[in-house]
Amino acid sequence: MKKQKVRTTREERSKLLKKNLYRDKYLLLMIIPVIIYYLVFCYVPMTGLVMAFNRYQMGSGLKGIYTSDFVGLKWFMQFFQSIYAWRLIRNTFLLSFFSLIFGFPIPILFAVAVTQIRKKWLQKSVQVSTYLPYFISTVVVCGMIINFLSPSDGIINMLLNKIGIDSINFMSLPNWFRPIYVLSGSWQSFGFNSIIFVAAIMGISPELYESMRVDGANKRQIIGHLVLPSIKPTIILLLIMTLGSLMNVGFEKVYLLYSPPIYETSDVIQTYVYRQGILNNNYSSASAVGLLNSMINFSIVFVANRMSRKLTDTAIW
Repeated sequence: MKKQKVRTTREERSKLLKKNLYRDKYLLLMIIPVIIYYLVFCYVPMTGLVMAFNRYQMGSGLKGIYTSDFVGLKWFMQFFQSIYAWRLIRNTFLLSFFSLIFGFPIPILFAVAVTQIRKKWLQKSVQVSTYLPYFISTVVVCGMIINFLSPSDGIINMLLNKIGIDSINFMSLPNWFRPIYVLSGSWQSFGFNSIIFVAAIMGISPELYESMRVDGANKRQIIGHLVLPSIKPTIILLLIMTLGSLMNVGFEKVYLLYSPPIYETSDVIQTYVYRQGILNNNYSSASAVGLLNSMINFSIVFVANRMSRKLTDTAIW
């Protein structure tokens, strides 16, 4: 009897699976290109991480990646013994940390503020105007930054000269790189990053607003006791996902803005990997440092997810 029940259950599951596959066949066809993309460009290249444990030399062919001499943790030890290791880790962490501290709350505050605008045309105009910087190319943004901060004819130094302050060569002073990077990044992305928070706020039932107004709640109380608690799960999930890339700094922007005089604060792991791999042809060392960076990111998001699950019952998995 038990075997018959097991067979029946399996047959029912098989029929249900076939039925669902037939029902969703067009949706499955639509997702196939996405699966192929991630397989080809994300998962297959991961096999090349074996270079981090081998002595790979350029020109040995594709097979050389997997048949090169095994050196174990040599490249990892070499990185930590390097005089640049602490500087790279410190700069990468501080740039990401300051970007998180200043860049993460701003979209939330902006979403709360823009959804309180009663005139729809004004609300839409404000939203669209703040979305636009996100679609400006990183190269263009960096060009704008360099031109605005030029010591000779930059608009910032022209304003400083008018109030009696001497011109400052911002792009050659190490202490200015982090504020420039963080503030420009926040300006460029806060509007676009607020979209998901605006959508979460729009999903709050209007009846809840009405009931709080009937009870005599003012706008500040509505935001503090209804809006923010309602979007709390969204904030936590996005925070965890952001922490997963804490040690990833935008390579293009750093590469376009940094220079040898400001390496002390601008040189990050991504630029070091570029110099080791592309300029010095040391792909094994670059792979090892990149793998180490990914492991740190995974550890951070894993710990953050566990802590969030224990403290708030909200987590990604």
